[in-house]
Amino acid sequence: MWFLVIGLLLLVLYLAGVEPVSAWHWIWIALPFGAAALWWTFADASGLTRKRAEEKIEARKRARRQRDIDALGLNPQQQKRVHELRRGDSPAPVKEPRRRDPSL
Repeated sequence: MWFLVIGLLLLVLYLAGVEPVSAWHWIWIALPFGAAALWWTFADASGLTRKRAEEKIEARKRARRQRDIDALGLNPQQQKRVHELRRGDSPAPVKEPRRRDPSL
């Protein structure tokens, strides 16, 4: 992705006639596009793209599972805290949120 961004930036500078880039040979402008194509070929062949996609799917599954567990009230840490609060033997007292003084 970064090779493509660099290539597009160089192409815009070349076509706009910005002095240091406009004097370069066209091969230097096309080089980042070739590097992007090589990188994408390598990433697809090595399985890097598939691995990243699977990690993203697994992260979504974990988040959805945790959200559903919390919604059902099956989270053990949350249940422990609720039981402590109901019994009144909470190790740390719950602080009241600070309120702004309306006279300010």
